[in-house]
Amino acid sequence: MSDPAVTPTPATFDQFGLAAEIQRAVAEQGYSTPTPIQAEAIPVVLSGRDVMGAAQTGTGKTASFSLPIIQRLLPSASTSASPARHPVRALILTPTRELADQVAANVQSYAKHTPLRSAVVFGGVDMNPQSAELRRGVEILIATPGRLLDHVQQKTANLGQVQILVLDEADRMLDMGFLPDLQRILNLLPKERQTLLFSATFSPEIKKLASTYLRNPQTIEVARSNSTATNVTQIVYEVAEGDKTGAVVQLIRERELKQVLVFCNSKIGASRLAKQLERDGVIASAIHGDKSQNERMQALDAFKRGEIEALVATDVAARGLDIVELPAVINFDLPFNAEDYVHRIGRTGRAGASGDALSLCSPNERKQLAEIEKLIKKPLQVQHLAVEAPARRGREDHVRRERDERAGRRRAVGHERPSYRANHAPVDDFFLKPYVPSPSARKEEETKQAEATPGKAPKQPLAALLGGFGMPRRNTSSS
Repeated sequence: MSDPAVTPTPATFDQFGLAAEIQRAVAEQGYSTPTPIQAEAIPVVLSGRDVMGAAQTGTGKTASFSLPIIQRLLPSASTSASPARHPVRALILTPTRELADQVAANVQSYAKHTPLRSAVVFGGVDMNPQSAELRRGVEILIATPGRLLDHVQQKTANLGQVQILVLDEADRMLDMGFLPDLQRILNLLPKERQTLLFSATFSPEIKKLASTYLRNPQTIEVARSNSTATNVTQIVYEVAEGDKTGAVVQLIRERELKQVLVFCNSKIGASRLAKQLERDGVIASAIHGDKSQNERMQALDAFKRGEIEALVATDVAARGLDIVELPAVINFDLPFNAEDYVHRIGRTGRAGASGDALSLCSPNERKQLAEIEKLIKKPLQVQHLAVEAPARRGREDHVRRERDERAGRRRAVGHERPSYRANHAPVDDFFLKPYVPSPSARKEEETKQAEATPGKAPKQPLAALLGGFGMPRRNTSSS
């Protein structure tokens, strides 16, 4: 008689030996079972080894390094108010402001029951509040490279006691040209430290960076490199370049999407698409590098609250956006870099949820499609999408009616702005009559004609014109 099959016991966060304060914070976040990358990376990071971690986006990489960092720093945590007791011991570098803000929120939630302090610094906002927070002392610092160097130069950040360095989305940092800044920062850190490199993809450049700055790292790959999540349905629609905007509107309507992230390749294209979607009745906003940090954060917050239906973004938003149960992403443009496709569609289908990745492909983008299929090592489902232009016109009429209704409501409350359109202005009959000279103009014209007409007035002798007859002659004869 054969032995019954043994069902493996699912992993839990209890098995890592984390402090009670950390486990309490994790439970409050609603997490009970670690993801594959967390299950493999947390024990290695706790042991003090360098790590190269690769996993699909949305699988919990942030917790896989932040939880063991908090655990390792707990013995040196202090409740003292002195800044000297709170030096920077862990440094987490990210390529974008959005990712830095997201990582900082996660670290703060995991460490909220401990005395450890954390802070985030990134560009695009005033440095003074950041400097004040750094002067009070923080143990865990999340930063973008450029702004961190600004604080180092201003002597508000001291990196001399960093024990753990994390390079999050390191491949993206290299793509964005941060290598010189990374080298400057790495030269400021102690040689004896633990370095963790996490990314969704491993390129040859990343492996070269790891070989330079990591010491005998352990590579952790819970999924095939550059693979996409199996719970994301990927569909490619063939459309003409000029029909792409209509295709986005049609997909949003047909699928009844109340929240969708739309990716463009350029900042100008993102702004233009957001305006076109607004004209078609889709509540949209754009975020890209030309937007200020406050504008970007306000748009993201409104999108997360459901106030914006379509958030149009460049690849600056492909990393670090963690939107709960985002149903779909749309690639308005196929990315020039095939690896960006993996990051873009990783914004949906996060934490085990299902999602749709819809891509629009015009005839001149077939080469980019082939590069994407080569990278992910599988063909994508291609469908033809017939864009219904009348549906767009009907939507425009609906938007126009709504606009007129809003204008009527403004008039009702006395806030109607004056109209300067010619077809709305009252027409005076005076301007419709033919021109009639005024009496004074007629009299002046008659005088001119009388002077110019011969025989009407006696001609003056030429001498009179010259003054010859103007003075009486003196009698010069002698008496």
